Amino acid sequence: MTTLPDRPHTALLVIDVQKGVVASAHDRDGVIANIGTLIERARAENVPVIWVQHSDEELQRGSESWEYVPELVRRDDEPLVHKTYGDSFEDTDLEARLAERGVGRLVVTGAQTDACIRSTLHGAIVRGYDATLVGDAHTTEDLSAYGAPPPEQVIAHTNLYWKWQSAPGRSGGTVDTKEVSFAAGQ
Repeated sequence: MTTLPDRPHTALLVIDVQKGVVASAHDRDGVIANIGTLIERARAENVPVIWVQHSDEELQRGSESWEYVPELVRRDDEPLVHKTYGDSFEDTDLEARLAERGVGRLVVTGAQTDACIRSTLHGAIVRGYDATLVGDAHTTEDLSAYGAPPPEQVIAHTNLYWKWQSAPGRSGGTVDTKEVSFAAGQ
């Protein structure tokens, strides 16, 4: 359904599951376990796993907090995209990595729900991709001290509104880990 011609494949995006990003995240261990399950399934089905890693003034490249969590280990042949903006496409080589693999559909996981996950989902749809959010494989920290809803509400709201997201020739959608299909057109 993607509007990108000759892009029949799906990729799993693992966004910012870094020590400093998920240290105090809601259901950290459960979300990481679900992402781990999806990584194993993607690898078994020869689906590309694309890793995204954020850096900024608070998350210094090369620091311990910048590193991916030890539970998730990237293989050398799996692309790593470095970013400095919320949208994983913005000023990165993500588009080139997806194009060379013929990817037109993304399965999105990671952190933070209310920042990089939302930005990347919208960035994908705008650029012509189908983008499926895995509802139990993304998380955020508690920012209620700053006026945000509690993290479980942020996650639930994002899952709700992305479930019906679409644009001409493109679709969104929200599914749980057990419902993820990497097959084309799913």
